[in-house]
Amino acid sequence: MKILFTAKGTEWNSKIDPRFGRTEYFFIYDEETDKIETFDNKAIENDAHGAGPKTAQKMTEFKVNVLITGNGPGGNANTVIKQLGMKVYVGAGDMTIKEAYEAYKNNQLKEF
Repeated sequence: MKILFTAKGTEWNSKIDPRFGRTEYFFIYDEETDKIETFDNKAIENDAHGAGPKTAQKMTEFKVNVLITGNGPGGNANTVIKQLGMKVYVGAGDMTIKEAYEAYKNNQLKEF
């Protein structure tokens, strides 16, 4: 299973970015291969509108199964994510990526 975290950095100890559409980075963890990928998403800051749907579309390139974030995607982005069949978990905004992963594994995050 591939899990995408919205993040403020590229390491396990980086904080979760509570924003979805304008997240600074994607931190992607593949549980099956133990591989980590990161993607710099900071260029989205320059977009005046549509950051959420654009970020959701970008996620499709990574073929992830789960999104873990702080506050959750907005309406338009959520529509795209649901069409892709991804599960979304929220409530990790004050955690590091590692803490959010542990909370997810222990069913401590809320499904969006």
